[in-house]
Amino acid sequence: MVFPSLALLLAAAFAFDEARLMARVPDWIMHPVPLVSTGIMIGTVFASLVHAEVIAKRLGEPLGTLALTICVTAIEVTILVSLMLNEENNPTLARESIFSVVMIVCTGLVGLCLVIGALRQGEPTFQVQGANDFLVVLMALSVLTLILPDFTITTGEGTFSNSQLGLVTLLALALYSIFLFIQTVRHRGHFLDPKEAAEHEASRPSTRRALFALGWLIGGLTGIVLLAERVAANVETAMKVAGVAKPDTIIGALLATLVLMPEGLSAVRAANRGSLQTALNVALGSALATIGLTIPAVAIASIVTDHEIILGIEKRNVVLLALTLGLSTLTFGTGRTNLLTGFVHLVVFAAFVFLLFVP
Repeated sequence: MVFPSLALLLAAAFAFDEARLMARVPDWIMHPVPLVSTGIMIGTVFASLVHAEVIAKRLGEPLGTLALTICVTAIEVTILVSLMLNEENNPTLARESIFSVVMIVCTGLVGLCLVIGALRQGEPTFQVQGANDFLVVLMALSVLTLILPDFTITTGEGTFSNSQLGLVTLLALALYSIFLFIQTVRHRGHFLDPKEAAEHEASRPSTRRALFALGWLIGGLTGIVLLAERVAANVETAMKVAGVAKPDTIIGALLATLVLMPEGLSAVRAANRGSLQTALNVALGSALATIGLTIPAVAIASIVTDHEIILGIEKRNVVLLALTLGLSTLTFGTGRTNLLTGFVHLVVFAAFVFLLFVP
């Protein structure tokens, strides 16, 4: 409750009269404000996801995981759009953030969960159909949004025209909506972990506690939205002062890491207690929601504000994405993994991180 409250108070102070506040308050107090506001927003992200987990436990699987995923995606979209539209246009920021999420999830997070599961169980198992449902939609959305723009000829390389952006937005929303129907209604059993279902009934929070968490979740998300633009400006300024040649690449990866960290911890905890299916639901669901919901958000923002966005990734990243999707196809094809599979994912993740700094 502390961080959401601080975020709302700080945002209210800035909104009331920032110029007067800066004039009346001594400089030695105002100088740390950018760092403090960033710290409060990060704390609010974690606090919001704590409340989201309470709601998730109340709803059960797979609705609980879905609620957590949508909460994370809402935070990412808010920060990303604020960064993208802050002062000068950042045309490549959206693609770098989305690509980083896919790589972090499908190589780093999945690899770590597989290694932990293998160390605990030898050859952990999961439901093949559920994992493949995630993967088939993720592959289609990744190619349509991150690779196809490099091969269209209506506009410049790596970009879509407004009509193409509109089409991709509709396709992304349609695919994600159909997936949600499959996950929550039509084939709900493909995403359930029997062990988790039994434990859920024993530790299900009360309705009152869930409603309490919902209220603080809304407050936390409101504080994040109100502070996002200020934090966006702080991050860009810090990158310029540091002399980073390609700041969008680093900022995109940092943003992806920030929004995935709480959800990643949730996936790792699930893998550590032997529930690999739940871990994959959380991890792959976050990557899928990132493309399925973030792309429409930034596309609409681009069309409405006339800010150009470049979605097509660079050639080296095309190779990494193709390797990751192919590796994931093999990993999730049998329903059983081992230590080697997890380490292969982590090796690809290490290559991705190294190429961020040495492209």
